[in-house]
Amino acid sequence: MPAAADALLIAVVDDDNLFRDTISANLREAGYRAITFDNGPALVDWFAKGNRSAALLLDWQMPLQDGPTTLEQLRSAGHGLPVIFLTGLNQPIFEEKGLKLGAVDFVDKSKSFAIILQRLRIALAAKAPVAGEANAVSVEGGLVLDVASARASWNNAQVDLTHGEFKVVQLLAQRAGRDVGYREIYDAVRGVGFEAGQGPEGYRANVRAMVKRIRQKFRDLDTEFDAIETYPGFGYRWRHG
Repeated sequence: MPAAADALLIAVVDDDNLFRDTISANLREAGYRAITFDNGPALVDWFAKGNRSAALLLDWQMPLQDGPTTLEQLRSAGHGLPVIFLTGLNQPIFEEKGLKLGAVDFVDKSKSFAIILQRLRIALAAKAPVAGEANAVSVEGGLVLDVASARASWNNAQVDLTHGEFKVVQLLAQRAGRDVGYREIYDAVRGVGFEAGQGPEGYRANVRAMVKRIRQKFRDLDTEFDAIETYPGFGYRWRHG
């Protein structure tokens, strides 16, 4: 039987020995435990043996197997832990691919450890259930949200959402019938005040892209899905009924 995830154990996969050793040492200094791997298959095998970590910091380019393939294998095996790509590939095309595969964040390796640590803490906080919330909340017809596991279903079929996408659906559904602005949606995923994209309102493009992915995942199950409505220039709302 798989072991429960250690809330302080962070897995690190990177073929760069110096970077791997440095990031793991920094994690330990920050109060976490770290387990490291120099290739993706070793990590996948570790999980297959029933081991678990609270989160994963994953490199993109590695000679034996790249990060995206490793992430796909983890998700196919049913492992839903938060995954953050740490990579020197900072072009938007790579970030978009990583997020589509189910990563919760995409961070340039050149960023300071303080920034990496903050992004990790945000990812872990997003995964943790909120005290006092029911494990399952039925909202607006066919939608059911399991807060503890961050899983969603629509008309009894599971919707394959990332942790960030689940947060967006949860926020909209809890405020069904009311408009929710771009900034509030973005804050629910990244944390209050976090900036991204081009310009002071670059986060809007990130929110639009995420909502587009969410809608498509629901429409893959239900071609008539229209519960997420657009409020032009402001944000989105979850439709009543």
